[in-house]
Amino acid sequence: MSDSNNAPKYESIVIRVLWMLVFLLVWQVAQLVLGGLVLVQLIYRLVYGAPNGCLMNFGDSLSLYLAQIGRFGSFHTEQKPWPFADWPAPRAPEGEAPYVAPSNGTETKP
Repeated sequence: MSDSNNAPKYESIVIRVLWMLVFLLVWQVAQLVLGGLVLVQLIYRLVYGAPNGCLMNFGDSLSLYLAQIGRFGSFHTEQKPWPFADWPAPRAPEGEAPYVAPSNGTETKP
């Protein structure tokens, strides 16, 4: 006595669980990348006196991507993260200004 109305719900939850497992693995890799980025950014900041703008932007968009995975995994949204959606755009920096490379060959700080 199976109810055919429950079958599509069961299939969709099975597929969702599989996607959640895939994104769990992606989360682990992205977390390691973000940790490495934090260390590189710290070293860059110590050497140049200001953070790297490209690393700031990538770190912010990677953080937003991790948040998208969390929202999908916690059933807050049905929208799957990248590559099924656009990669998150970085927001404007709220902390230190990024390092600006000198154009005349001398070092300058922002």
